[in-house]
Order: sequence, then C-alpha cells, then structure tokens
Amino acid sequence: MKEDPQGFNRRAEELLDKYAALVYRLAFARTRSREGAEDVFQEVFLRLVSKRPRLDSEEHEKAWFCRVTINCANSYWRNPFRRRTQPLEEMGELTAPPPEAGSALDACLDRLSPDLRVVIHLYYYEGYSTPEIAGLLKKSESAVRMRLMRARRQLRDYLEEGGNPCV
Repeated sequence: MKEDPQGFNRRAEELLDKYAALVYRLAFARTRSREGAEDVFQEVFLRLVSKRPRLDSEEHEKAWFCRVTINCANSYWRNPFRRRTQPLEEMGELTAPPPEAGSALDACLDRLSPDLRVVIHLYYYEGYSTPEIAGLLKKSESAVRMRLMRARRQLRDYLEEGGNPCV
C-alpha cells in the first residue's frame, strides 16, 4: 500500500499544532534555555517527519512526543559542542544577564537538577501520574515517587530561605 505524502503532511501539521506547546514546555524544562528548547523542539518534529511513527491513539501520540522530547533533550546535553569550556581568565568581564520575568518558583526550579525538574514538570504541569511518568522515563514508580519527594523537599527549602532565595 502506497503512503500518501500529502495526507502525512497534513497529519504532521495537525500533530505540530496539537503538541507544540507540550514539546516546547518539556524541552524548556530540561534545557532551561530558549535556544536549547528551540533546538530540541525542531529535532522532535524532524524525527516525526523522518520516522513517520504509527501513532494509534491520542494517548500513544502524547507519550511518543514526551519520550522523544526527553531523549532529544538528553542528547542536547551530550553534544560535545555544549561541553566546550574556556578558562575564566580568557572570558573577559562577565556581566549579569538581565532579569527575566518569572516568579521565585521559576528561579527555584532552575536550581533543581534536570532529573528532578522533568519529574516536577510532567507531574504538575502536564498532569501525568507517577505510573505514567515511570513509563515515559523508563524508571520504576518508586524512583519517580522518590524524585518527586526530593524535588518537593528541595523546592520547599529553597522557598523557605530568607530574602529572595532563588535569584
């Protein structure tokens, strides 16, 4: 049976419209930079077009996009280009980045490790249950619950610190 390229292109556009926000938010939660999130976002949708996965249900679609986004974000950090370092003496004078609009909670989330941050994001922002997160991350449910507990504890500690703790 011959595949209809126009039909797939329309379906890919529909999926892009449907899952763009989810993919971008999850990519941003993993990379914590706009540029990184955009790179991951593009990679996810390039994989959709190149691999043409068979997505049987809405649940399967969402799980596919979450899993591929997490994998692409992990690959983003493994890229040797991002690991290049330069001695501080050669960097010249550093200036503080301009403050971005965001809450103290956002600043505290930035302080979490990517492993804890992604669990928080999937649980609170995307509404996944711990068994669903375990399936997406290929971890045990107890590992997911432990990460949620650690992340909550760290966030509470950060928020209870005096002044403006996370900035």
